[in-house]
Amino acid sequence: MKELQKFAKGYHEEMNWEINKDNYERTRASLLNNYMLLTTEVAEVAEELRKAFNLTNSHISKGKDEKAAFNLAKESIKEDLGKEFADCLAYIIKMANYFEIDLEESFYSKMDEVKNRKNKDVGLVR
Repeated sequence: MKELQKFAKGYHEEMNWEINKDNYERTRASLLNNYMLLTTEVAEVAEELRKAFNLTNSHISKGKDEKAAFNLAKESIKEDLGKEFADCLAYIIKMANYFEIDLEESFYSKMDEVKNRKNKDVGLVR
């Protein structure tokens, strides 16, 4: 993750896509704009999942068994879904870099926190 963050920092600088740091108002607007772009990309992930479910149902209606139908659907969206995940990751990394957050450290710390919770949800679909 550290390498991704380092790459993204240079890439955003090269493309002139950094969070604006001129003053509070411009920084605020830049952060909000990037957050909105992130939520748009998350919606595009949902759209790819919707495509997979619709394709699965279409294959099932044509006689394929459920598992085979879903595997075909997953394969058909895999490339586009990967691109949408990459877009999401790019915006998350951009904002993390602005706030000087080490995402790798934050990720492992959060996973330890969740693992050690006293009030864990057990058996829920996640």
